[in-house]
Amino acid sequence: MYIAMNHFQVAAGRSTEFEKIWRDRDSYLDDVPGFVRFHLVRGKDQEDGTHRYASHTVWGSHKAFLDWTHSEAFKKAHGEKRTPEGLLLAHPEFRGWHAVDLTRPVEA
Repeated sequence: MYIAMNHFQVAAGRSTEFEKIWRDRDSYLDDVPGFVRFHLVRGKDQEDGTHRYASHTVWGSHKAFLDWTHSEAFKKAHGEKRTPEGLLLAHPEFRGWHAVDLTRPVEA
């Protein structure tokens, strides 16, 4: 399993706008081979009012994720409307995670 996350810093007072963009967008993920699930998660707001979010996608494998990044579905999802000026305080920060298998071997 592979988890892909983009971390966002959203301008103070604009969390509703950011969430609406994600709610209304077409992701084109449901029919992509290897896609498992998506979550948008919100962290604790910063002292300056900045909102912290992460998009969180789970994939069956790292290869499935990479294949998606080269697919027409990816181009369609990322080629649509641009982020409104000033909504994000920085470019999203990507982090990829390989799941660690913690299952115990079956004893013979």
